[in-house]
Amino acid sequence: MNAPREAVVKMYAAREEIYPREVKGRYATLRWACLWLTQLLFYGAPWLQWNGRQAILFDLGTRKFHLFGLVLWPQDFIYLAGLLIVCAYGLFLVTAVAGRVWCGFACPQTVYTELFLWIERSIEGARSARIRLDRQPWTVEKIWKKGAKHAAWLAVALWTGFTFVGYFTPVRTLLGEIASWSIGPWEAFWVLFYGFATYGNAGWMREQVCKYMCPYARFQSAMFDKDTLIVTYDRARGEPRGHGARTEAAKTGDCIDCSMCVQVCPTGIDIRRGLQYECIGCAACVDACNSVMDKVGKPAGLIRYATENALAKGWGTREVRRRLARPRVLVYTAVLGLLVAAMTTSLALRTPLKVDVIRDRGSMGREAEDGRIENVYRLQLMNTSEAPRRYRLAVSGMAGAAIVDADVVALDGASTRAVPVRVRAEGAGQPGSHRIAFTVTALDDPAVAVREEAAFIVPR
Repeated sequence: MNAPREAVVKMYAAREEIYPREVKGRYATLRWACLWLTQLLFYGAPWLQWNGRQAILFDLGTRKFHLFGLVLWPQDFIYLAGLLIVCAYGLFLVTAVAGRVWCGFACPQTVYTELFLWIERSIEGARSARIRLDRQPWTVEKIWKKGAKHAAWLAVALWTGFTFVGYFTPVRTLLGEIASWSIGPWEAFWVLFYGFATYGNAGWMREQVCKYMCPYARFQSAMFDKDTLIVTYDRARGEPRGHGARTEAAKTGDCIDCSMCVQVCPTGIDIRRGLQYECIGCAACVDACNSVMDKVGKPAGLIRYATENALAKGWGTREVRRRLARPRVLVYTAVLGLLVAAMTTSLALRTPLKVDVIRDRGSMGREAEDGRIENVYRLQLMNTSEAPRRYRLAVSGMAGAAIVDADVVALDGASTRAVPVRVRAEGAGQPGSHRIAFTVTALDDPAVAVREEAAFIVPR
């Protein structure tokens, strides 16, 4: 009896290379506008100066985060958390209204893939030329083109890594270190890591990141409803599909099955099969289909931004706009508005002074030479503004409480200082712990004042 033959079952389909065709149109122009805007901001922001320093700098070494005139410290982590929540709700709102437009127009993966594709087309040629080049054997021309393409990709990727690190290490200092070959190991690691991540994601993986690695593609459907704008194919108008020249008697739809919508898609899907999680909402298929409809004398919009309700009920633009103000969108808008208002108000009312009081554990309280009880503290003062300031220290809460040492302290701008303070008070007949309060007030602006409580120990 013959042994059963083993069968190999592939759990994952092999990746098919995608060669997106270049497309022109309104949405392609918008994508390039987003690319220019985002990259000018990303590459240009580290070079901006403010008060003699880098305007945007997340200085991990000194634990200070500079945002133009605003200086944030680790104690201000709540603002970072608030910013992340605002971004999340902003994404929820945009998704509920217009689907994955963030993915299609402003996501870094989309932006860098578009940039790398432009480099590829500039060196290797149009879609058909790239397909032929990949299928032909290795020649001097192929080696030259492939080498030039990857060299350009690596140059862009490494500059991207350098710029990224420039947000954490002063970019001019970092450039000087690289020029003199004195860059530190951590800076070098992150420049190379972020650079090669950009090179791999935008140059090699491309649509695989959107399909399999990005979590947003998986949970986006939870934010969609039948009034969310998505890229759709008008099946009622397009089917049945025809080919080439047709007559009215043929009774075919407007779709001529040219497959242009598939050829321009960066993820390689056929939008005519309905909404798919791989669709990033870039509308490249909309531009391609509109150009074909213009050539065959048919109205644009066979593939367009629309909603499921609009297609099912034949709604026009006016009805679609009316459905924007639905409960889900209103809730997201209200929550987002409240969060932004709360963060803005908090930053506007933020006192540019922080005070921490730490009692000396080695001295639980002692009787001084004048008969009063003395406790020792350390005041950690933090001037969060960029201007140098002088502060007056005061204490209250117990009879005769006073600061023995100098009660005026000077701090440089955006600096911190530990100040030892001795406090004496009348403590006769009142052993145990008592509450006192330190008040630190800026001499040039009495409105800048912080009050912190502490414990005063009277020995038995």
